[in-house]
Amino acid sequence: MKRSFIREILESIDSETISFAGGLPDEKLFPIEALKKASEKAFENPQNLQYTVSNGIPSLREKIADFYNKEGFETKASNILITTGSQQGLFIIAKYFQNRKIIVEEPSYLGAVNVFRMNGLEMRSVPLAYDGIETGPFEELYSHIKLAYLIPDFQNPKGSLYSSEKRLEVAKSVLKHGGYIIEDAPYSELYFDQKMPSISSLIPDNSLHLGSFSKTLSPSLRIGWIRANEEMIKMLTTIKETIDLHSCGISQYILDHYLEDASSYENHLAALRSAYKAKMHIFTKALQENLKEFQFETPKGGMFVFGSLPGVDTFALVQKCLKEKVVYVPANQFYLDKPISDEIRFNFTYTSPDEVEEGLQRIKKALMA
Repeated sequence: MKRSFIREILESIDSETISFAGGLPDEKLFPIEALKKASEKAFENPQNLQYTVSNGIPSLREKIADFYNKEGFETKASNILITTGSQQGLFIIAKYFQNRKIIVEEPSYLGAVNVFRMNGLEMRSVPLAYDGIETGPFEELYSHIKLAYLIPDFQNPKGSLYSSEKRLEVAKSVLKHGGYIIEDAPYSELYFDQKMPSISSLIPDNSLHLGSFSKTLSPSLRIGWIRANEEMIKMLTTIKETIDLHSCGISQYILDHYLEDASSYENHLAALRSAYKAKMHIFTKALQENLKEFQFETPKGGMFVFGSLPGVDTFALVQKCLKEKVVYVPANQFYLDKPISDEIRFNFTYTSPDEVEEGLQRIKKALMA
């Protein structure tokens, strides 16, 4: 197992470095005043600073269940387990399925790959296109592995969005063969046009759906969740209790008070989508002007632009870029066995327009060196 390149980079860069590396939300868009008011309410009750229940405070689980119910995905509070970010959710699930085989997309999220390795899951990858996983190879592998980890909405790193057809094909494979999918959905609310129904909503008893407030509200709150059938939630809660007893109580109460005004959160999400869509257009336009060789698909949501510089070892290039005070994530980090890749993942949500222009100019300089 290796450390996350992204976490290592975040530790090593300084204030002069322009970073396109981390999946960081734009902190200028955090709903500061609303979260302040929610915090004041949370601190009015000293009981909120006590230990709390392992599966998460009931009122917050009810509100998260309502997210699903409004989309026609029937869910109760008992179907929800609050976790310390969706990363902990992944670890709990991997611990439950440890020492099994699992299908992952190619490329896939490095944080999940490391969690699976640590828990002895033997990974088999299936190529990922921009409209979703290749369903033929998926069906073939799933028929005997019966466990898969997928990110259907604006995938990390590729930014791909599963089509309705591929969502249905995956669901059919799961129902045909049994087993589970782990559907990771931290970016599902960051759509630019319309939200797609989750695969989990088609197979509620055969799925574990991961959600998070890190990309939509604040990473620092460290609150995510798992949505699964009640029996699975009970088993996962037992595993969670061996890790931390419960996720941060005060963060849960702050979120619970914040979400009392559902329209406020909906308005925040709408503003976030609009702002990120504008930032994406700024970034892709700057790419076309400054790195004409870079080949990419325009994302339909999320936080990332993924593409290739044909003939360039982008891991070697990023070492030069660090000297120029700019950084991105070379795509070899997202493959199980691909030491050299010409692909790059850029984050477009964090940097300002001026930083985008300057950062890409620095990459161009490194590329020409």
